[in-house]
Amino acid sequence: MSDPNPYADDSYRWGPPQQPGNPPTVADGQGYGYPQQLPDAAAQPGPAYGYPAVNPPAQPPVPGYGFPPQQGPGPGGGGAPMLSLGDITVMNDSIVTPSGTLPLKGAVWTATDMSRTEEKIPTVAIVLAIVFALLCLVGLLFLLMKEKKTTGFIQVSVTSGGRHHSTMIQATGPETFQMVMAQVNTARSMSI
Repeated sequence: MSDPNPYADDSYRWGPPQQPGNPPTVADGQGYGYPQQLPDAAAQPGPAYGYPAVNPPAQPPVPGYGFPPQQGPGPGGGGAPMLSLGDITVMNDSIVTPSGTLPLKGAVWTATDMSRTEEKIPTVAIVLAIVFALLCLVGLLFLLMKEKKTTGFIQVSVTSGGRHHSTMIQATGPETFQMVMAQVNTARSMSI
């Protein structure tokens, strides 16, 4: 394991031999019938993938390579999002939805509570009431235990500029509708 690498002196190169002065081209079949010149960065030899460069290239790497391009503010003015309701985002002067961008001025907001809260006696309380009812009548107090469970959604809709978008927000408790209505009222005041 202490033997030196026989290929470490760069005397051996992988791939077909290249003629000096002729930069490599795209292989036949990939260039639509004619050879294409590769970009300068691809024609430069470099370190293997995952290994650091011994002599780093003189040109900086391509910014954002491997990541989605960073875009500036869109046509709606941009800036930071002011408010978010499900997949609806309210910006300074526009409303961004998956179906497109809507103007903020004159937008009509509606919220519909389609959730329900059920209250029931949990199974544990029934079992404890039966066990302790045999011992003493105090066990009947376990029947006073209640469990609240909220299910459903709150639907938020916005209409502006002749376009309409709706989103559904999961109701996690009885207070969810009040929180969503506070955000909808904020969006309404921004739409004036």
